[in-house]
Amino acid sequence: MAGPVTEEKSQQNSLSDPDKRSVDPGSGTASETVDLETNSVNEKSLLRKLDIHLLPAVGILYLLSFLDRSNVGNAKIEGLASDLGMTGNQYLTGLTLYFIGYVIFEIPCNIVLKRTTPRFWLPTLTILWGIVATLMGIVQNLTGFFIARFFLGVAESGLFPGVVYYFSMWYKRRERQFRISLFFGAAALAGSFGGILAYGIGFMRGTVWEHGWRWIFILEGIATVLIAFGAYWFIYNYPDTAEFLSDKERNFIHARLASDSDATHDESFTWNNVLRALKDPKCWLYGLSFHTMSLPLYTFSLFLPSIINALGYRAATAQLLTIPPYAFAFLTTLAVATVSERLHQRAIFIIGSAIFAIIGYIMLLANKDPIARPGLSYAGTFFAAGGIYPATALALSWPAINVSGQTKRAVANAMQISIGNLGAVLGTQLYRSGDGPRYIVGHSFALGYLAGNVIVSSLLYFILSRENKRRDEVAPEVEEVGHLKDWDGDEDPRWRFQY
Repeated sequence: MAGPVTEEKSQQNSLSDPDKRSVDPGSGTASETVDLETNSVNEKSLLRKLDIHLLPAVGILYLLSFLDRSNVGNAKIEGLASDLGMTGNQYLTGLTLYFIGYVIFEIPCNIVLKRTTPRFWLPTLTILWGIVATLMGIVQNLTGFFIARFFLGVAESGLFPGVVYYFSMWYKRRERQFRISLFFGAAALAGSFGGILAYGIGFMRGTVWEHGWRWIFILEGIATVLIAFGAYWFIYNYPDTAEFLSDKERNFIHARLASDSDATHDESFTWNNVLRALKDPKCWLYGLSFHTMSLPLYTFSLFLPSIINALGYRAATAQLLTIPPYAFAFLTTLAVATVSERLHQRAIFIIGSAIFAIIGYIMLLANKDPIARPGLSYAGTFFAAGGIYPATALALSWPAINVSGQTKRAVANAMQISIGNLGAVLGTQLYRSGDGPRYIVGHSFALGYLAGNVIVSSLLYFILSRENKRRDEVAPEVEEVGHLKDWDGDEDPRWRFQY
C-alpha cells in the first residue's frame, strides 16, 4: 500500500512533459484543451466517475461518525441518565469529554494520514470508534460513560479533517467546496437516520435491559464496525493508484490538478510546513469561522431530542419529530452549496445562512410558553437547522480552497476543526437539565455565536479581497501551480484567495 508521498512523487513524474497539460475545461475555455495522449477523456464524465467512487464511500463513514457521536441525545430520552444514576449536569460532562478528546488528537491524526494512506487510516479510525460506540452500550456506571465518550472523541477526530485534505488531492480548488458540502450533508442525514433508528430500537426496551438506550449504542456501533471493514476495499488512496481509473484518466487528473493546485507536487513532510500553518493568521480565522458555527451545530444535534421532548411530547414521538428538521437541513445544504458553487461566492452565503438560523433561535426564545405553543418552537428548529448546516458546510471549505502547500493544508484543516470544536466544548454545558422547555441560556449562546460568525465571515471577506488586490499590484495570478518549480505555497504573491 503506497503512502501519499510515494504516490505524489509518481504523479509529478507523470507531469514531466509540459506538452501534456490541459487548460481547465470547466473554466470556460474547454476548447483549448491540449491532447493528453488522447482526446477521448470527457471531463464532466470523469468528474461524475470520481464523485461516484469517492463521495458515497467517505459520506457513509461521516454519516456513521455523526450518528455515533450524536445518538447519545436519543439515548438520553430512552433512559440513559436514570440508569447510570446521573445527577445535576453529569450528562453534560460526558458530552464535553468527547470534544476534549476530539480537539487534542485532531492535528496528530492528520499528520498520521499524511504519513500513511487514506485506505489504511480512515477505515482504521472507523473501526476504532465503532468498537468504542458499541462498548458504550454496556457501561455500568458514570465513570465508564465518561471514559467511553472521551475515547470516542479521540477515535473520530481524524475523519473530517482527513477527508477534507483527501479531497484536495483529487479535485481542483473550485470543485472542493461543493464536494465538502455534499460530504457534510451526511451529518444532516445522520440526524434523520438517528431519529428513525432510535424510534425503532426504542421498542427493544425490556429485551435484556429495562430500557432501550443500550441497544441504540450496541446496534449502531456494530453496524459501524462491519461497514468499516468493507471500507478497506471501497476507500481509494490517490489518483496514481486508484484501480477504477485508466491511465488516460489518471494522466488527465494529474494535469487538471497541476493547472490550479499543488496536489501533484512531491512535497515531503517537514515540521517547518506545520509551523507555516500555525503562524498564518488566516488559518486561525478559518478556525474561528468554524468555532462560531460548531456551538450551534453540536448543541442542535445533541440536544434536539431533549428540546422537542421538553415541548410535551413523549420520547417515541420526540424521536420521530427530529427527522423533518434534519431532512430540511440536508436539502438547504445541497441547495446553498449548488448556488454558491455556480456563483463562485462563499462568504455571502455563509452570512446569509447564519442569519437564517438566527431567525430560528429568535423564534425559540420569543416563545414564552413552549408547551402551550409547541408549533412555534418546532418551526424554529427548522430555521435553525436550515441555516446551521449549509453555513457550517461552506465554512469548512475555507482551508481546502485557500491554503496551498500539502502539509500546511493538512494542518490548517485540522486546526480549523480543533479550534472549532472548542465551541462545542462550551456548548455541551449550556443546555442544563433544569433549563427546559425554553432553554434560554443555550438558545441565547447559539444566537450570539451565529452573530459572531456573521462578523468573522465578513472579516475574512474583507481580508482576502484586500490581499488579492495587493497581490494584483505585485505579480499576475498563476493558476498552473503544479508546473511551477519555485512554488512557495499560498504565501506566493501569484496565489489568489477565493471568498
